[in-house]
Amino acid sequence: MSSAQGDITAPGRPQVQEVSAGVYAYVQPDGTWWINNTGFLVGPQGVISIDSCSTQRRTRAYQDAIAAVTPAPVRTVVNTHHHGDHTFGNCMFPGAAIVAHERARAEAIAFGPPRDLVFWDGPDWGDLTLDPPFVTFTDEIAVHAGDLRAQVRYAGTAAHTTNDSIIWIPDRSVLFCGDLIFNGGTPFLLMGSVVGAIDVLENVVRPLGAQTIVPGHGPVFTGTGPLDATLDYLRFVLDVAARAHDAGVPALEAARDTDLGPFAGWPDRERIVGNLHRACAELDGAPRGAPVDIVAALADMVTYNGGAPLTCRA
Repeated sequence: MSSAQGDITAPGRPQVQEVSAGVYAYVQPDGTWWINNTGFLVGPQGVISIDSCSTQRRTRAYQDAIAAVTPAPVRTVVNTHHHGDHTFGNCMFPGAAIVAHERARAEAIAFGPPRDLVFWDGPDWGDLTLDPPFVTFTDEIAVHAGDLRAQVRYAGTAAHTTNDSIIWIPDRSVLFCGDLIFNGGTPFLLMGSVVGAIDVLENVVRPLGAQTIVPGHGPVFTGTGPLDATLDYLRFVLDVAARAHDAGVPALEAARDTDLGPFAGWPDRERIVGNLHRACAELDGAPRGAPVDIVAALADMVTYNGGAPLTCRA
């Protein structure tokens, strides 16, 4: 372990897992706000990274973890979507082609560079600049690590965001699904679509029958347990939203009046508020992924959190 990796001890040390020959997951505990998973494929011409990290310190630790596996350079970074925990570290791979869905490029530019965000109690971004994807696709593109072919597919509709992509390695039955699944954490659909996320999980992810899934947050898993749990939560959100919408109750009030039940122990529970903002907008007739008032929704999440900024330990 490098010194940079060793510096990251809280909320847990990142771990490299070889999930198939030459295919690695980089899992960052505990998967809460701004603490994401990445991964990488090692081939004879170099490394393909799946996402970067949110901060300079965490991205440097990730680079050190890759270097501990192979001296080969990172030649390609594939972003699963535009959110900063998966893209802010792009600028630390200056020799790599940054690849993503074309909407991911537009959304990354619209959001802008790392900066202080009043809704969270951190993190320290470090010296990072905006480096959006500059190789873009609309439906699907393939990347190759030697003989290993990975399919990078647009999810087909707004889900976690408007621009989610999965990385599917059929020869190994390995799937990197980005933030379509938070394993053990609360899903977040404010910038996407609750209905769309259900659609993608049922009609894109599940039919693959992947033996190994690397989620955007939380542990690597086999089987369908976390997928099923995510779907249960999303349908729960739709049910709460439908009742709130029929009663004319705002998202924040509906969230405060809701017993989260089996999902109460999941971290970042305040995401229920943002998810209800999105679900209620869709019930009002907004198309999947249509713009909503993100600032108002995040402010409501802070209010739900007792007025304190949302916890970030990145």
